[in-house]
Amino acid sequence: MIAVFGMRYGLAGVTGQLVCGRQFMNSLEDSSLEECKRAIEDEPALAAYYEVGEKYIKSRDGRIWFTFVGLDRNVGSIKSKGRVLVLWVDEAEPVTDEAWTVVVPTLREEGEGWNAELWITWNPKRKNASVEKRFCGSSDPRIKIVTLNWRDNPKFPAKLERERQRDLIERPDQYDHVWEGAHVSVVEGAYFAQALTQAKAENRIGRVAADPLMTIRLFADIGGTGAKADNFVFWAVQFIGREIRVVNHYEQQGQPIAAHLNWLRSQGYTPDKAQIWLPHDGDQQDKVNDVSYRSAFEQAGYAVTVVPNQGKGAAMLRVEAARRLFPSMWFNEATTQPGLDALGWYHEKRDEARGIGLGPDHDWASHSSDAFGLMCVAYELPSATGPKPIVYRNRRVA
Repeated sequence: MIAVFGMRYGLAGVTGQLVCGRQFMNSLEDSSLEECKRAIEDEPALAAYYEVGEKYIKSRDGRIWFTFVGLDRNVGSIKSKGRVLVLWVDEAEPVTDEAWTVVVPTLREEGEGWNAELWITWNPKRKNASVEKRFCGSSDPRIKIVTLNWRDNPKFPAKLERERQRDLIERPDQYDHVWEGAHVSVVEGAYFAQALTQAKAENRIGRVAADPLMTIRLFADIGGTGAKADNFVFWAVQFIGREIRVVNHYEQQGQPIAAHLNWLRSQGYTPDKAQIWLPHDGDQQDKVNDVSYRSAFEQAGYAVTVVPNQGKGAAMLRVEAARRLFPSMWFNEATTQPGLDALGWYHEKRDEARGIGLGPDHDWASHSSDAFGLMCVAYELPSATGPKPIVYRNRRVA
């Protein structure tokens, strides 16, 4: 289609370039060059209009030419490109905010009855991907969103139909993402993939209300203040009998402790109703505010427990504790969905060259997953160091 538009522009006397971009492109082999060449060669009208070389595509009249760029390393070079008629960014899911900030202002060409256009194609993966937030949530009427999948392919091959049917039966946790364009809820190979799939099948992810007479237990993964600090996370849970009811989730990046306290108050998690559990570094001073998380929360009136360091292999100990407890968990979907997304993504980092695992990957999902694992470890600790009861309205609540 970009070749079709280029031919239309050229035949109308417009001169300019068609830019094909991807976030990662180390060479032309990583670009859309071969796709464009095959598409042109398959259509006689396009093949007659364009001259296709080994490493280039240009119109025979000299008005239109293709350019291929990578956005991760040389996005700045787009600024100097003049007469961009169409910029097509393919596989756009990983494109960063920084890249979009540079790319969008380069589309400034317009003429009688036309203007430069930005085309974006991607397979949805993360709800918080930059492309999703920037374009799918926009109210600009000039932005058009189209969803295409296997149903829209008139030449959908029988082989792929067999694979689709097989995935529907054998890999239901992956099916919606692979075939229906849904965001990833469970990554293949993720630590909690099977547990989340089972929880959904057993309807343990839905509407779960907090019991107003029971303690809210808040399990944290601490971050810090500043633009590059790790995220701060709270999971709010209640232990009721043998059930673990996960009723809320909170995550912020770079915010001071005061912001976390404001959230606690906004949710009604006051010191007489809630307790806080911190990881082993909860006693360390914040580098900006020079106060520990434990002391700050205690000064606000909360009972605080710092869970001891589990030593070597602590991350996998949290994973195994979570796997053991997952069958006893119920989640309030409306307030914990971002946390569930993180649990579904949390996976092992691999050294593909040596074929070995390197432990949990420290990415956007690790903060919520670490706080979740802390809750599971604390639940299983001996009563001397584990969750403690508090007095609430003259009752002793477990």
